[in-house]
Amino acid sequence: MYKKRRIAVMIGMLIGSTSVLAQTDMTSIESRLAALEQRLQEAETRAQVAEKRATAAEQKTQQLVAAQQQAQTITREVAQRTTALEKKADQSSGFEFHGYARSGLLMNDAASSSKSGPYLTPAGETGGAIGRLGNEADTYVELNVEHKQTLDNGAITRFKAMLADGQKTYNDWSADSSDLNIRQAFAELGNLPDFTGALKGSTFWAGKRFDRDNFDIHWLDSDVVFLAGTGGGVYDVKWDDTLHSNFSVYGRNFGSEEEIDNNVQNYILSMNHFAGPFQLMVSGLRAKDNDDRKDSNGDLIKTDAANNGVHAMAGLHNKSFYGLREGSAKTALLYGHGLGAEVKSIGSDGALLSEADTWRFASYGVTPLGGGWHIAPAVLAQSSKDRYVKGDSYEWVTLNTRLIKEVTQNFALAFEGSYQYMDLNPEGYKDRNAVNGSFYKLTFAPTLKAGKIGDFFSRPELRLFATWMDWSSKLDNYASDDAFGSSGFQCWRGMELWGSDGNLVLSLHAPAWRERFKHHKNEVRQRYIWILIISPANSSRCSEAKRTSQAPLTAQRVCVWF
Repeated sequence: MYKKRRIAVMIGMLIGSTSVLAQTDMTSIESRLAALEQRLQEAETRAQVAEKRATAAEQKTQQLVAAQQQAQTITREVAQRTTALEKKADQSSGFEFHGYARSGLLMNDAASSSKSGPYLTPAGETGGAIGRLGNEADTYVELNVEHKQTLDNGAITRFKAMLADGQKTYNDWSADSSDLNIRQAFAELGNLPDFTGALKGSTFWAGKRFDRDNFDIHWLDSDVVFLAGTGGGVYDVKWDDTLHSNFSVYGRNFGSEEEIDNNVQNYILSMNHFAGPFQLMVSGLRAKDNDDRKDSNGDLIKTDAANNGVHAMAGLHNKSFYGLREGSAKTALLYGHGLGAEVKSIGSDGALLSEADTWRFASYGVTPLGGGWHIAPAVLAQSSKDRYVKGDSYEWVTLNTRLIKEVTQNFALAFEGSYQYMDLNPEGYKDRNAVNGSFYKLTFAPTLKAGKIGDFFSRPELRLFATWMDWSSKLDNYASDDAFGSSGFQCWRGMELWGSDGNLVLSLHAPAWRERFKHHKNEVRQRYIWILIISPANSSRCSEAKRTSQAPLTAQRVCVWF
């Protein structure tokens, strides 16, 4: 009995103990689960916070990348603008120096000087040029200084002065024979912000200058048209995208300081219109009392001189070789009446009659031919009647062609031929006689250049010239004081120095020749044919040629070393 109770008590105790343990375990589990759930919630909260932070960081990163890209773009734009401004500043601001010069030595067989130049023929008195290559022996210098400035408001200012001197003395100290003078001194104001419409972007100027739109045939050393003097005007009045005009008034003086009445002024009112490649220039001239000018003795200079005149030019500026091939070309037809009958240098001749009429035609072009050859043909012709004396006439035409053959990238051979025919009837003006005939000139010029070997206008270059000339003997009767009135062998060496865009350029000239002897009324000529061989230094190779005419047999040698 006792044992049963004991067992029952023990079983009861065990059962009670198990219940207590179970209750304790459930409470602990629930507590841990609650703590775990709380931690999960905290972790989820932290994850959400972290996700928000990550999203914000990503957005900030994207913003930073975008800002960086924008900064790079702005930096590039600023750099481009800075470069453009610097380039513009370099081009349109600061001082510039330009120069042109030529100088040469000429001698004949008696070791004395001889006349030369692109206007040495009788037709040269009325502008008949025959070419400058190997044919200039004077000394002429132009020194140009100019200052450009672009202001903050966009306006552009420009000042230019040209100092020039021309003389024929060979001495290094030549102040006594110098013709030093100021050929240009003017100021320009352009792109003024106050002006709109047709005047927007126009350029106003005043002073002494060469007109901006003058142009020439460089290898003839002849302007097609040359307008210069002291005055003022406006360039680039734009009517639309293709049409613009220039307006100017120039003043010039006739006569010299020695004349009693040197107050006669020639006023030139000019309009120059451009439409694409076409140009139309019209000028009116007025010189009151030009027929009443007196010399230093008080005598009237020319009682029938013109007091007014007109001048017109139609031009075509091709950006191709006459529309046929690569290259460029310029053509002009000019007419002048009265004071305008000097159609090249407008308003420069005060001796013209009021009845004077002149027509002038000029054209030249440049183009590559292939195979290293380049050609530049030119034609210049003029007919002038009633020019200085009623019934007089001056008619001439010049044909000129220059060829360049590229040999290497720095060496070329240049060839030039000129032909001029003239029929002149001055009616005794200045004791000139009526003549007609032809003139011929051939030039050979080995040329060294730094680059652009086939470009007719690129510089610098060094050239050595050999020129042969001949003409109709009856042209010698035109005058006794011109180049054809002298005799003797001519051989000259020279230097030409000229510049573009501020660069000075050097050229060398040598030699050209002509020989003629006169015995009373019978003229005997000796003509030389020179064959020029270009050889390395120290070479002994020379050439010799012989030719006979009515004169004795003559032989000559010439050697040239590089």
